[in-house]
Amino acid sequence: MSSLAERFRVAARTRPAVAAGEWTPSFNPWLIAISVMLATFMEVLDTSVANVALPHIAGNLSATPEESTWVLTSYLVSNAIILPTTNWLGRYFGRRNFLIVCIVIFTASSALCGAAASLGMLIVARILQGAGGGALQPIAQAVLLESFPTEKRGSAMAVFGIALKIGTP
Repeated sequence: MSSLAERFRVAARTRPAVAAGEWTPSFNPWLIAISVMLATFMEVLDTSVANVALPHIAGNLSATPEESTWVLTSYLVSNAIILPTTNWLGRYFGRRNFLIVCIVIFTASSALCGAAASLGMLIVARILQGAGGGALQPIAQAVLLESFPTEKRGSAMAVFGIALKIGTP
């Protein structure tokens, strides 16, 4: 029986060599995929739920249907403002850091939406939620694509698409 050191030397010789400059992940890319998919799933689900719950929101906050549509409009406008700046913000702060900040903003503003006692407070919370959620999909896709080697990116995006489809009605 050979020594432990000899076993490691044999394993190192039989392992395929990594070419210079070849990409190798530092973490399991599927764990990263699950993490970014969960955040994006929650953002897509939240948008759908708000549309369905609008009559109940109006009733509970004693608002007219016209006033309550600001709950949707404020989110969409905030989302539309942040979406084109996502690339620049991701490069400036770093994709991972920006993704984490977006998740924190989205989660905290979701809690504020749940605690809203007035229509005005709900609209402000939805504006914050749109700012955090607007960048989630594109930055999640960027993180997902840079986490997988080129030959596995198609599979990763397919799984990402399935998660998005599950979140939409």
